[in-house]
Amino acid sequence: MSSPRSTVIAFMTLAILIAAGSALLLMSRPEPINISIIPPQPTATPEPTATPRPILVYVTGEVALPGTQHLLPHGSRVADVLAAAGGFTDLANKTLVNMAGILRDGDHVHVPSLEDNNIDGALPTPAGGALVRVNSASQEELETLPGIGPATAQRIIEYREQVSQFDGLADLDEVPGIGPATLEKLKDLIAFD
Repeated sequence: MSSPRSTVIAFMTLAILIAAGSALLLMSRPEPINISIIPPQPTATPEPTATPRPILVYVTGEVALPGTQHLLPHGSRVADVLAAAGGFTDLANKTLVNMAGILRDGDHVHVPSLEDNNIDGALPTPAGGALVRVNSASQEELETLPGIGPATAQRIIEYREQVSQFDGLADLDEVPGIGPATLEKLKDLIAFD
């Protein structure tokens, strides 16, 4: 049997060894790694763009449903309204109809007959000669104007959506790329309603 004194010494030695081992373990531990979480920058949400309103077009002449009005999506063509009016009759003079003409709200499309001699050399359907409504025109319509290319047409659309609609010719001068010479060319070709 061991004496109580040797038991106490053994326990004390064991306690010292445990304490020394723990101290050595703590001192040899590597430095902690600092982890920084950087959240991504918020992305900008684009402003909603204006949805063009439907257009109302009046059709007369040699179509299946003459004297009718048709509600069509913005950007529709003459071919679309003629299809809505039931198509041509057998008496329609199809060569005088510009099927690709872009329609605008309030347009009147007339299909002449083969016997109609009162034409005066003008096409009876829109052919780009109508006024371009700056506050509602598509980019393609704006590009039909003299001095307005794709970049300037895009700037006009951005200006009317982000700043304000145009009240008159002078307001167009605020758009980069449009100056007095361009305004002079445009004054008889555009409308602001």
